[in-house]
Amino acid sequence: MDGNWKMVKPEKKNRPKVRYYLAYGSNLNMYQMLVRCPGARRRGWGRIEDYELLYKGSKTGSYLTIEPKEGAYVPVGVFTVTPEDEKKLDRYEGFPRFYYKKEVKIRMWDQVLEKHRTVTAFVYIMHEDRPFGVPSPTYVATCMEGYGDFEFDEQLLEDAFSRSITEVARQEEEDRA
Repeated sequence: MDGNWKMVKPEKKNRPKVRYYLAYGSNLNMYQMLVRCPGARRRGWGRIEDYELLYKGSKTGSYLTIEPKEGAYVPVGVFTVTPEDEKKLDRYEGFPRFYYKKEVKIRMWDQVLEKHRTVTAFVYIMHEDRPFGVPSPTYVATCMEGYGDFEFDEQLLEDAFSRSITEVARQEEEDRA
């Protein structure tokens, strides 16, 4: 073989730059993600360890968030998103006033490569000072559909809902006292 031969890597010019995004609430709903972020691609799923799901928010609505809790976990859908999709997600999530972004390393099942791997991804987390709240039935239904789309255990959503009901009642009782 000629000693001047060398391997040429394919050009990456036309490939859009993507980031990994972790969804745990309404953005697990595949139809909603398709409409909101047409460049997003479902890549797989994983878990954020030592975090729990909670419904928190404001007077205008309550939504899912995650907060640290030893021994708990939050199942997540892993998507690749384009910069345009990320901007749309920022607006939807109320970033940076309502939710902030956190980079996390996560072990995921990559359904494209058909293997486990570790990736760095971003996730939206609601500012922790927000109070517990009761979400709308429409929001809960959207999240349930997303859990079905990924075949996640819906009991985690039901537990978060029950905890929120309990915490809201406790807050109201404290306010009356």
